[in-house]
Amino acid sequence: MSLPVTMRALQQTSFKGPQDMRLITDAPVPSPGPGEVLIRVSAAGANFADVSKAHGTFADGPRPPYVAGFEAAGEVVAVGEAVNGTRPGERVVGVGDGAFAEYMVLPAAAAVPVPRGWTEQEALGLVVNLPTALAALKPLGGVSAGQTVLIHAAAGATGQAAVTMAKHYGATVIASASPGKHETVLALGADHVLDARDDDLPAAVLRLTGGAGADVVLECAGGAAFGASLAAARRVTGRVVVYGSAGGEAPVTNWELVYKHQVHVIGLNLGVLIQAAPHVFGEVMGELSALIAAGVLTPAPPTAYELADGPKALAEMEARSTVGKLALLP
Repeated sequence: MSLPVTMRALQQTSFKGPQDMRLITDAPVPSPGPGEVLIRVSAAGANFADVSKAHGTFADGPRPPYVAGFEAAGEVVAVGEAVNGTRPGERVVGVGDGAFAEYMVLPAAAAVPVPRGWTEQEALGLVVNLPTALAALKPLGGVSAGQTVLIHAAAGATGQAAVTMAKHYGATVIASASPGKHETVLALGADHVLDARDDDLPAAVLRLTGGAGADVVLECAGGAAFGASLAAARRVTGRVVVYGSAGGEAPVTNWELVYKHQVHVIGLNLGVLIQAAPHVFGEVMGELSALIAAGVLTPAPPTAYELADGPKALAEMEARSTVGKLALLP
């Protein structure tokens, strides 16, 4: 198969945010190295990490100028040396560098086949949002039937997956979302939905749990909401799993953990989990496959934007005006 030399891509040109992302037409098409595959991107996933990278707040993130994006699905068009089991023509989804483009290189070992009956757009999230939600709930959060889970940003891609999974595992779900998104979250099975902007959110959670607090809190909001998450968790045994910081940094002191918030605070970074505890990540992906096979997790089309509209999609995500998964189409 003859491949082009250059391609269209979105290039981040500064640390001033997504508005300084521009469409270029002369980006070089990458070549797969040993253990890598090249895919023709059918759909790229937009994530809040892309916003963080565009502002320079993502730890060890790329420096401008760089081709933005890290999650994509598409068809394998070339393979590098020492690649076994993945062949041209297969449809895969994975994470790497430079997803907001027409072509992208992926590590072959991390290229996940698109499930039968799913489109490439629907497969976005299989390697980012779904494993994040499941890791936060099960191996880290230790959720079990009869417990209560508080899920922030419940209308987002990770939040929606977490609501569905938590209900499947028999938990009572208290969701947090902006008022215009409450119906979406309730349709997923959430038992209660609270206004994410409510300054009295911890008190509302305590009322709903008879004063006990949530057994597990999935925290990605950061900023002032982080303190609310600590206050809403059950004393001593409550687990607050932190997997994002969309609202900025929120320090917690050892004094507060001893005298004010006697809870478990657990950090989750999917990339670190993959590297430091691959056996745990393997268990997560195995459980995801089982949930898909059982029909617990079903394909859902994302909100799609043309590649050139990537800055607009990320700006809307940053403004908290989006629902569910967002996709860019090259």
